[in-house]
Amino acid sequence: MDISYNWLKEYVDFNLPASEVERILTSIGLEIEGCETREEIPGGLAGVVVAKVLTCEAHPDSDHLHVTTVDYGAEQPLQVVCGAPNVAAGRKVMLATLGTVLHFSDGTELKMKKSKIRGVESFGMLCAEDELGIGTSHDGIMLLDDSAVPGTPAKEYLHLKEDTVFTIGLTANRIDAASHIGVARDLSAYLRYNNLGGRMKYPSVEEFESFTGDSASNYTPVKVSVNAGTTAPRYSGLTISGVKVGQSPDWLKARLLSVGQRPINSVVDITNFVLQEMGQPMHAFDADKVKGRHIVVDFCPEGTKFTTLDGVERSLSAQDLMICNEEEPMCMAGVFGGLDSGVTEDTVNVFLESAYFNPVSIRKSSKRHGLKTDAAFHYERGCDPLVTIYALKRAALLIKSICGATICGDIIDVVSDSSVMEPKKVEINYDRMQRLIGKEIGSDAIRTIMKNLDMNFVEETEEGAVVEVPPFRVDVYRECDIVEDVLRIYGYNNIEFPQAVSASINTGVKPDPEKFTRSASNFLAAEGFNEIMNNSLSKSDYYKSLKTYPAENCVMIMNPLSSDLNCMRQTLLFSALEVVAYNVNRQTNNLRMFEFGHVYSFNPEIRPEDDKTVLKPYSEEQHLSITISGNGSAGWRNRTAGGNFFTLKAYVEQLFSRYGVNVNSLETAPAPVDLFAEGMTYMANGKELASLGQVAAPRLKQLGLKQQVYFAQIRWDVLFKLVKRVKVQFKELPKYPEVKRDLALLINKDVKYSDLYRSAFGAEKKLLKNVSLFDVYTGDKIPSDKKQYALSFTLRDEEKTLNDNVVDSVMNKLVKAFEFKFGAQLR
Repeated sequence: MDISYNWLKEYVDFNLPASEVERILTSIGLEIEGCETREEIPGGLAGVVVAKVLTCEAHPDSDHLHVTTVDYGAEQPLQVVCGAPNVAAGRKVMLATLGTVLHFSDGTELKMKKSKIRGVESFGMLCAEDELGIGTSHDGIMLLDDSAVPGTPAKEYLHLKEDTVFTIGLTANRIDAASHIGVARDLSAYLRYNNLGGRMKYPSVEEFESFTGDSASNYTPVKVSVNAGTTAPRYSGLTISGVKVGQSPDWLKARLLSVGQRPINSVVDITNFVLQEMGQPMHAFDADKVKGRHIVVDFCPEGTKFTTLDGVERSLSAQDLMICNEEEPMCMAGVFGGLDSGVTEDTVNVFLESAYFNPVSIRKSSKRHGLKTDAAFHYERGCDPLVTIYALKRAALLIKSICGATICGDIIDVVSDSSVMEPKKVEINYDRMQRLIGKEIGSDAIRTIMKNLDMNFVEETEEGAVVEVPPFRVDVYRECDIVEDVLRIYGYNNIEFPQAVSASINTGVKPDPEKFTRSASNFLAAEGFNEIMNNSLSKSDYYKSLKTYPAENCVMIMNPLSSDLNCMRQTLLFSALEVVAYNVNRQTNNLRMFEFGHVYSFNPEIRPEDDKTVLKPYSEEQHLSITISGNGSAGWRNRTAGGNFFTLKAYVEQLFSRYGVNVNSLETAPAPVDLFAEGMTYMANGKELASLGQVAAPRLKQLGLKQQVYFAQIRWDVLFKLVKRVKVQFKELPKYPEVKRDLALLINKDVKYSDLYRSAFGAEKKLLKNVSLFDVYTGDKIPSDKKQYALSFTLRDEEKTLNDNVVDSVMNKLVKAFEFKFGAQLR
């Protein structure tokens, strides 16, 4: 948001340099992100001075050049060759001295250098208007009054102005400061509180009353009907006839240019001027193009075609608020005008609109059609509903003055929802406010600042008050909001740091979730993985064909920025695949990545009115994803291994073991086939703990990937609950040796190693310390429905050395258990 220093001085009385105003604005919450000094003429005519022509002789080698000597306020006169027909001795002119950079009216630049023109030296240039950039005339040099004093800088003689433009980093809640009067209000409050002047000077519109219903006009005013209810709480308008549309006066052009707006024509420029002045968007319609001379504020049927001012035909939503005539839409309310209803150079009669529209409706229409306009910027954040008439009068007077227009009839003001114009009432307590402030500044100071901020005291006691907050302060609802405003004006820097700070120590949750997460991150980083971070917003198209994460379970965004970010992600898989695709497309194929992120889901079977303490339709969980892709790389010194399922599985199991989770005690199940071509799922206490495997081809195709990707997703919340149950215990190292025995078992193909593992420990709890699978065989001499597992068993007694009889007894017990439960046969 650009604010002009000179323009600001028209609304608030102060005599401070721009640098001090910059400091004040930042201190009261309107942070200055940039500050630029702008000259009325580029360069400010630095180096150009008033000069008097002392002599003027014909050039010895030209029939149109003259050799002059000029007095420019220095000790010695200067010789200048000039080709202008009106140069003569005794005349006062503008001289560009050596080193001066001239900015011509056509945009070209010229730096003055010592030169020889047909053999005669010239030490400057006598300038025409267009060469100075102050006009277009090139008929001759610019002649000055005889009173001009040689040596006077051109900037001083021409009374050229310079301006400082502040760029304010406006936060979304401070739309009240998105205008010069809005900034002036805050500046005035600060200056008045600190006794630095600061009287507000609002533009007068009293003259308007004498022009209302001007009898000189026979033009029939436009009628207005509002059928949109609370979507258009207030709609004001005025008909103006006899408008002469043309170029705006220089002062109006200069004002708009100072804040980066391009002048268009006098009527449009006036509406833009009022927007910059007081923050009220306005729209000017060509009244003769309003069919039936009737404005209708309403919604159009879904799919109605409408061509906007940029020439683009758009398909309207039934929720887009439109300004229509009796036959068709003319303008997208508060967002963008139509192609055929605006003011042109041929316009004679104008209908001027000044309204307050529902901010949510405007924001949705703006997002829906991808239209970012100044009007939408203001409306969607909340304009002042009380300023519509004032802005209308201000614009009408300017149009009458600049365009020679006549006002027709009275102002039309249709109020559909008067509640938006009512001030908000807030109850305050001075002691409570000062505790929030952190310093006793006194109730008098609080009252003074609040009154300076246009807050009205309705009821007041010694302890506090009930105040009315003006509607233009859309961000002030509570006492703490008022405390923030008081602090802005009082000055945050005036609140001293206390000598002592009181704090309480709270015991944290153990294990610390953050420490637990950091530990896992450090482990994976040490194993060569890179951490990635992705947006929680995703594309709903990813889930259309999935059963594991069906599309109806997506948490949809009501007003998405784009179709690629229209829902919350249900899984980290697609975020990881997007990163893989991004890197592969840039020839980075070998990837090892992990991400901690949240996933979201919606259960459509749970209604919001259900008992929310038991069931919630929306859920959010933290997950950890691990991704491996690529074939590795070979070099003359070393080789980087590629990825496969077992590599990924090893990292997952190592992570589990690191935090005391016994992998072999976990149940397993096949991985979801719509996500993985092959893989497995770990279950803990009936809940899914992790799924991992080789990503299915259809999922890779969605991202245009051709190389294999191995992906694991761990439900971090479930893992954390398992870790919380793990108690670290210490015991002395074993004194007695362990004994190992191997068994080769012929079992059915559907028997899993985890089943054998649990069965072994169920049969022998005291002496059995470990079971491992070291060989799997199928094929020759093995029935087609069988497989052979080679298992290694580790036995140890903590109290004595095992003998053969004990070991054989344990092994027989294990064999019998395997035979009974699985029909296993010894090989």
